[in-house]
Amino acid sequence: MALWARQGSRWCGLLKAARAAEFPRSLRDRSSTAQACRGFAPLALPPSRNDVLLWRRQGYRHVSVGSCSPPDSAKDGSFSSESNLPSPVEQEQAKAETLPDLNAKILYEDWDDIPPSSALEEISEEEAVQIIAEPLLPLQSSTLRDYVDHSETLAKLVHLGVDLSQVEKRQKAGQLLLTLDFEKDIRKILLFLKDVGIEDNQLGPFLTKNPYILAEDLEALETRVAYLKSKKFGKAEIAQMVSRAPYLLLFSVERLDNRLGFFKNELGLSVKKTKDLVIRLPRLLTGKLEPVKENLQVCQIELGFQPNEIQQIVFRTPKILTASKKRLKQTFDYLHNIMGIPHHMLTRFPQVFNSKLLRIKERHMFLMFLGRAQYDPAQPSYISLDQLVSLPDEVFCTEIAKASMQDFEKFLKTL
Repeated sequence: MALWARQGSRWCGLLKAARAAEFPRSLRDRSSTAQACRGFAPLALPPSRNDVLLWRRQGYRHVSVGSCSPPDSAKDGSFSSESNLPSPVEQEQAKAETLPDLNAKILYEDWDDIPPSSALEEISEEEAVQIIAEPLLPLQSSTLRDYVDHSETLAKLVHLGVDLSQVEKRQKAGQLLLTLDFEKDIRKILLFLKDVGIEDNQLGPFLTKNPYILAEDLEALETRVAYLKSKKFGKAEIAQMVSRAPYLLLFSVERLDNRLGFFKNELGLSVKKTKDLVIRLPRLLTGKLEPVKENLQVCQIELGFQPNEIQQIVFRTPKILTASKKRLKQTFDYLHNIMGIPHHMLTRFPQVFNSKLLRIKERHMFLMFLGRAQYDPAQPSYISLDQLVSLPDEVFCTEIAKASMQDFEKFLKTL
């Protein structure tokens, strides 16, 4: 009987170990395992010899695969239904290994069944021919043409009429355009320029000359326009000034105020005449002041004009302030010393300084050949300097020289 009890206890322990080893796969809970073990409690009748042999073979089979070892309680002759169950930590680990990840399963269902292609995957020649490789964007280039197909900003600027071949000649202008976003950075500047008075067909040429305005702060631009309005410049006048001097709005309010003050004080002009001066030649506000100062000194010291005469000359012909000093002196020398035009006559017709010296020489010599070179208003057949330089050749010949155009052309061939 003792032998039967020991054998039965050993068989039950081995069976429990085998069931515990299969626990993670069957996902049975602790209570079901305990009930299974209690179902194999010792019987009232002793087992037969065949049953004992069968128990031994099953025990050897489980021990040989390393699924369990005889429990210590079996050695003491006692049997507990829960002594060989997995611990709670082991059960959690078993669940983690066997339970599917439902979230991952749902996620995988949304994926395509086609596996991702590999760079090492072999393809047919037909598939290889169909592959279109986009050209690489150059890291460095001397022209914006290489970036137009890759940049939405450049493409839209070209559509506006911006000449990128001219923009890229300006220092760092090309780099600036590549860093700007059309919707975020450029659109608001375009709307501002249209509000100032720049027409749609002028936006492209304007930005070609001054692409740097696209990087200016919008609030600063609005402040500069407000300053011009505070100086009584009308909207149409501001639009004219901005379109003729594209860099005007890049100047700060302080700089614009200093420029206006310079011309007012240096020339002794009134506020109204100063405004009229810069409206007709707005680049006086954006250009360098050194050439202007030098030309004023040339007119006073070398050409001998009085300050009030200089004031009248500049107000009537503002371009004289930015003219070449050499050409200015050569023109004055021919008019005053060769043709004998006095200072007061040159003050009355200062536009003669903007004419080409060759035209003045050709027409004066033709009049001298005809005996009609008379520039004194007190004498008959008087010819004003304005008529001498401003009329077309046909009108000059018929109305001033009283000759034909063929005679004038033949005379020019003799020079």
